[in-house]
Amino acid sequence: MSRCQQVARPIARCLRQGAPVQAAAPSISSAAARFFSNSTSRRDVEPTTTSSSSTPATDAQAAQDLGNATNAPNPLKEQWLDPNTTTLLWAERKLLKQGTDPIGSRRRRAAVRQSPNIPFEQLPYHAFQEARKILADDRAEKLEAIKETAEEIRKLEARPADVYRAGEHHKQKKLSSLRRHLEYLKVQADINDPAVLRKFEDGHGELPTTAETPPPQTGTNLTDARTIAPPGDMSKPIYRYFAEQKWRGMAYKILAQRVSQFHIVPDVLSRFDPKMDLQLSFHGYRVDPGEIVDSLVSEVPPNLRVQVFDDRERLVSVVVMDSDVPDAQNDAFGRRLHFMAANVPLSCLTKNISLRRVAAGSGAGDQLAVPWLLPFSQEGAPYHRISVWLLEQDGRLDVEKLKQAYAKRDGFQLQAFRANFGVKPFGFNMFRSVWDEGTAKVMERNGIPGADVIFRRKRVHSLKAPKKARGWEAKRQGPKYRHLWKYTKRIGKMSGGR
Repeated sequence: MSRCQQVARPIARCLRQGAPVQAAAPSISSAAARFFSNSTSRRDVEPTTTSSSSTPATDAQAAQDLGNATNAPNPLKEQWLDPNTTTLLWAERKLLKQGTDPIGSRRRRAAVRQSPNIPFEQLPYHAFQEARKILADDRAEKLEAIKETAEEIRKLEARPADVYRAGEHHKQKKLSSLRRHLEYLKVQADINDPAVLRKFEDGHGELPTTAETPPPQTGTNLTDARTIAPPGDMSKPIYRYFAEQKWRGMAYKILAQRVSQFHIVPDVLSRFDPKMDLQLSFHGYRVDPGEIVDSLVSEVPPNLRVQVFDDRERLVSVVVMDSDVPDAQNDAFGRRLHFMAANVPLSCLTKNISLRRVAAGSGAGDQLAVPWLLPFSQEGAPYHRISVWLLEQDGRLDVEKLKQAYAKRDGFQLQAFRANFGVKPFGFNMFRSVWDEGTAKVMERNGIPGADVIFRRKRVHSLKAPKKARGWEAKRQGPKYRHLWKYTKRIGKMSGGR
């Protein structure tokens, strides 16, 4: 008996003892009712007979039923791809490629799948409930401190600046200090609450609908917050704190490593430290920082997944540039601007910035300065570093001036753009572009010349004088030592040798 039959025998026994099997379809023989056993059919199952001749209508109906069964969604596959309960490695990789992070650790997801659906606050553990009481008392103290600090801020705002010796400067300095302390108290009030941490890890949370923090606008040209479910209400300081800690745990370190590894500093900027989470995705699939992207994929502009960790609302400029454009005449590398947009609203509630919506947007004239130019590379050239920058603005920029200044694209300098328009680098990500099989077709389809250009490396000869051969073998290369040639290495053809 094979191993498969040994494993299937208990399952077949359970099926025989279970409910009666439904009658088979007319096109299926009676042998199909015996799933796992080679024994005779069960008594409670009526054997079916099939005729050797079938009508065309019957065959068409059977083919239609088979097609419907094939196109039907597989509930088991949907269960495997559930980010809250999956424990399969291939499912985790597919979710990560689609931009969805599996929730928590693999052990936690296995426990959630097998545990009963008990509310988190009602877990029947005595120590857990006693610890929650201690945390509740600590939270009550923090809430009282929050009320006192908020009242102090209100009184300070109503107090005139003439009371202070330094005037308005001293008042604003003290106000900013109290507001930072208030944000700190708000974080400390919920940082130890297991329900809040669980809600953040599970990705549950509701967007605010109050007048103080309105919901994100989904009708703008460049921003769209509908595609990604928030890991929590990002208008609350505690969720922003958890998101920043998660980002700085690994994603920030990888991004800082890429900045140093690919010499973004000092080739593009003399100094830079990212302050927000910026991720790239093409056609719904996330791209890691520094990854080589196929030319067919990068033909369309990427989608930017953004997350800031403060409650400020700001305007940013989006810049995509190539730092490795070959200049064969000067034997150097230049820079090229591939995309520029300005006056893009960004806040803690903004989750997505779609560059593709700029071209199709009705009000794109207020934001789009330079349209998208696909990244490309010539054959034989090294990889091109395509960097995506988010730069914070002090106010609204004149898009017409940007169009006139950067209409040529070539020779773009990010440092000059920062100095001329008063913007500050805020977010960064990058990918690489190389020559591949589809680059020539992509360049031809978009009307970009230079697909037939091939770069070849020049051989650089050494300027040192040739050295004379030395050693035991070098002295025995002449015809005098012909009887030793079969034991020695021939260094070069000597004069008089045969």
